[in-house]
Amino acid sequence: MSLLFRKTWKLGPLRWNFTQGGLSSWSLKIGRWSWNSRTRAHRVDLPGPWSWKQDKGGKH
Repeated sequence: MSLLFRKTWKLGPLRWNFTQGGLSSWSLKIGRWSWNSRTRAHRVDLPGPWSWKQDKGGKH
């Protein structure tokens, strides 16, 4: 078992996610909608413990 470094910086709707190797991804969150640069997926927070994530499609 090993320890992992992870840090998030927030500035308004922007969030930068860092790991030991440096910047791992950035995301944009406006209200209940968000987008992540690494996964390139849209997500919408729904009421309760639910959320909806866009299927990326691509290879079949």
